[in-house]
Amino acid sequence: MTTSIEQHRKEAPKSVACAILTVSDTRTPETDKSGQLIRHLLEENGFTVAEYAIVKDEYEGIGKLLREAADNPLVEAVLLNGGTGIAGRDTTYEAVRDQLHKEMPGFGEIFRYLSFAEDIGSAAILSRAIAGTIGSTAVFSMPGSTGAVRLAMTRLIIPELGHVMRELYKDG
Repeated sequence: MTTSIEQHRKEAPKSVACAILTVSDTRTPETDKSGQLIRHLLEENGFTVAEYAIVKDEYEGIGKLLREAADNPLVEAVLLNGGTGIAGRDTTYEAVRDQLHKEMPGFGEIFRYLSFAEDIGSAAILSRAIAGTIGSTAVFSMPGSTGAVRLAMTRLIIPELGHVMRELYKDG
């Protein structure tokens, strides 16, 4: 017997066109290990990268780039990394939150749980990972460390990205 989740995954698109946005005041395309890891994991799993950019950790710049990516008809999902902590310069959470039409609180909750259980212990409370939708575009924002990116991508985003897109497209 097939469960509804299994059926949804079966009906989900096998490839999703993604934009990668790295939030950093210091990284370059050559030193952006987390952005490179996201690209590698997406492509390894049959997804495509339609856009890639690095943006300074500034609220306005992050919001502008996120809106542009979400408005691009060639982009179905936006994956951000970096700027999700609690330091004064960390503005990714606010910039993403203020653009979302619908939030998926489970992403941040489960990411922090997995980080706590598998990786960094109680320091997981410092993460402000967030996900949701802007129209029919999925948005995932994760911390910038390669360990956090690997965890979010392999345990949450890669397994569910097609399913998320199926849900976003089923009424359209």
